[in-house]
This record gives sequence, C-alpha cells and structure tokens, in this order.
Amino acid sequence: MTVMDGMVRAEGPALGLGGLAAEARRDLARLNHPVANWVLPKAAPDGGPALDVLVVGAGMCGQTAAFGLLREGISNVRVIDRSPRGLEGPWGTFARMETLRSPKHLTGPDLGIPSLTFRAWYEAQHGEVGWRDLYKIHRLDWLRYLGWVRETAALPVENETELLGLAPAGDLVRADIQGPAGMEIVHARKVVLACGREGSGGRRGLGFGEVGQGRLFHSAEEIDFARFAGRRMAVLGASASAFDNAAVALEAGVADVTLFVRRSHLPQVNKSKWASFPGFLRGYASLDDRSRWAFTTYMFGEGTPPPHESVLRCERHPGFRIRFGEGWTGVTEEPDGTLAIETATGRYPVEAAIVATGFDIDLVQRHELGTFRPHILLWEDRVSPEAAQRNPEAARFPYLGDGMQMLEREPGAMPRVNALHVFNWGATMSHGALAGDIPGLGIGATRLAQAIVRDLFVEDAERHALAMRAHEDDELKPTPYHLPRPRTAGEGRP
Repeated sequence: MTVMDGMVRAEGPALGLGGLAAEARRDLARLNHPVANWVLPKAAPDGGPALDVLVVGAGMCGQTAAFGLLREGISNVRVIDRSPRGLEGPWGTFARMETLRSPKHLTGPDLGIPSLTFRAWYEAQHGEVGWRDLYKIHRLDWLRYLGWVRETAALPVENETELLGLAPAGDLVRADIQGPAGMEIVHARKVVLACGREGSGGRRGLGFGEVGQGRLFHSAEEIDFARFAGRRMAVLGASASAFDNAAVALEAGVADVTLFVRRSHLPQVNKSKWASFPGFLRGYASLDDRSRWAFTTYMFGEGTPPPHESVLRCERHPGFRIRFGEGWTGVTEEPDGTLAIETATGRYPVEAAIVATGFDIDLVQRHELGTFRPHILLWEDRVSPEAAQRNPEAARFPYLGDGMQMLEREPGAMPRVNALHVFNWGATMSHGALAGDIPGLGIGATRLAQAIVRDLFVEDAERHALAMRAHEDDELKPTPYHLPRPRTAGEGRP
C-alpha cells in the first residue's frame, strides 16, 4: 500500500495514464471520432461565420455537452469558462467534501466509451485491486479525471473567458464575451448554458445586509479557515455543504463550530437517490406537467440528508454541535467586529459565519439573459397560482422543451428564446436531474446533443435538400455500367 494526497492507494498492475490515453484515442478513432462536420455554414451579421453552438461553462456538464456535440458531428463550437484551467466547476474550489456522494461505479463524462470511464482512469494508476478497495471517489481525483477526459478527447475550452450578455440578433443569438484578449462579440445559432448549480439563479440566503465583511461568507466562496483557528464559527444549514464546511473549519483549528438548522431533525431519506435508475432518468421528461410537478416537488419537500461520511467527519471533533429548530433571523456586527447570530431563541457571538443554504432558482439573477429574461416560460406559467404559492422555488424553474430549450411565454414575442438550452440545475423540473448529478449526466448530454442536431438539420432542411440533389458519387465508374448523369436545372451547389 502507498499513501498519496492523504489517500491510501492499493498497489497492483496498472496500465498507466499514458497507455490508457492512447487506448482511449484508439477507441475514439474506431468510433470515427471526431465525426466530420455536416452542419451547413451560416453567416454572422459582420459577414464572418456564425458559431453553430456556444457552450457556456466547461465544468462537468459543459465539457460533457461539448463532447456530445462533437460525437454528433457538430464541430463549429466554442466552449468558454470564466475560471482558470483546472478550476472549472466546484471540485477544486468550494466543494469541500472528502469523497463524492455518488457510488464509484457511475459513468457519465465518458459518454459510453469504456476506456474513458473513471474506473479505467483509476485502474490505470492503481490496478484492479486498487479499484476493488476504493470506497468512494475522492473529490480531487474526480477533478483530475475530468481534466484527463478533456485532454484525451481533445475538447476545446477557452478559460478565463466570461459571458457578459445575450440578445437576439435576427435568426442568431448575439453573445458578448470577455476573455484574455478583451471584449468580443460572437454570434451563434445555439447557446448551451452549462453554468453549474447557480446557472439558473444565484446563491441563496445572503439577505443579511452589508454586515460582516470578511467574516460572513456563502459556502461557495473562497474562505481562509485557518484565519479563524481557535475561534468560534456558525454555519447555517443542514445540507452536505453545511457539514463539509463545518468539517473543514474544525480541521483547520476552529475551536467551536455550531450548525444552525431550521428543521427539528435532519432529513432521513434521499428520495433523489431512488430516482437515479434509467427508467426515471429517460422517461420523466415524457410525463405530463401534473406528474412531473408531483414527482419533483415531493422530492424537494422531503429534503436531502447529508452523507453520513460528512456527519461523522464533524462528529469526530469535540467542538462541533447542532442547534435544531433555530434558523437565523438576523446577523449583526458587534462593536469589536465580531458577529452576533440571532435566532428566535437567542443571540450567539461568533468570529465568523457561513451561509450554507445552496443556490436558488431565479432567472432574475442571471444578468446575461438580458432582454430574453421577461419572455422565458416558467413553471409558474404552467401550474395553478395555488400550486405555485405552495412551491415558489419549483415555480421559478424555466419550463423547457424536449431538447432542454427555453420556450417563450407568448409565442412570437421574443425571437430565438428557443435557441437557449439549459444544461444546468435549471433543467431539473422539466427533465429530471440530468444536468448536475452524475447518474443522469450521460443521458442528459446525449439528449441535448441529439436535440441540437435535430434543430440544426430541420432549420436547414431546404439547403440540405439542394445539397442532396447536387451530390455526385460515381460508384459505378470503374465498371462497364457507369453512365455519366447530366445535370438538370436547379441542381447547383447550395
């Protein structure tokens, strides 16, 4: 046995990552990857070529979406991410769990290619014995694996490039982006919004005013936990991230960490784990609105328990405690710079506090949607006012079409809304957890890519018909039966 990065590695015969990458590239070549581009070119307003697809976000979802598009012969694609290379998504930044919640055998980023699976990646380094002995996937191993898939499959990503705004531009979408070379305007036929958990909203729960600068954080922020060693910290929430942040704080030497939980007890059953089988993941989107609403609002209402590993990680420390039935009602800053956490039953002085209540669904917070935003169909437009009032967050989800495309509230009022495809948590009400959770990732990326293929072909069907008529293939030329075919009127190239 060896120890690396704080993880025990079982030794055994291993192919090595270089050998596995070569094998994976051979597999891709056998599958004719990359497929030749078949999409007919379209001009942008400036006369240059328009993109076929702009993918915004290059984390787990964005890179898998791009891979799916390339597998379908759509290569006129740009993939942008605002983070530096290697820090796409949460895994190397604000995700603070030790291991993933998902079982180690799940697939997704590989899109069904065995040599690109996490298992193949792990066994190449640690052998079959190492895989057998692995309990769950270490978070940083998952980050490294995603980077390896990106490199091996040659997925194009432009880092430190941010989407600033979207607007309709005739039969295209205009995207204003900011990258290392400065501002740029690009035009695309399709835009895939793969911006992670907050991609259809924003951080939830920071409604405490301008207090606690440098002391009050959201769990998705960068936090210097060691700065508060020997001090007191409060965490709001009962989610996995609440426990993970509490654990990292305690491991960094914070003396006292108190979790404040609104509920009287922790949720006990993860209903979404039940919903990870192929029937649900593939069939959910075909249900009627009433059935989908019932399934997902029930799961949301039940809550999700934190992984037992995260709870036990906190329980190892004597300075950890939970106060049930005490959500925060306010946070005030004391004269000495410390914070006072206010609840219905008391005030608690701390040196730092973390809001770990996740991300909200609220398109109002997505500035890049610009002029599109008021015209996007939401679930509140599809259910009764009473149902929307009982489940306000569910009601704010965008109501998506069969290809995860946004739809117009009033048909014809805003062109190109349906050119925006949601491949983030915002797809959950309409399609299930296909864009964010690992079990549904491969199904989701495939569905997305196939829908975009369909749309691009249908949009250009007449041009493809001309191309078909103009197509020449002298198959019989080497034989005595070849007859040169004269062109007829109207058979020119498109």
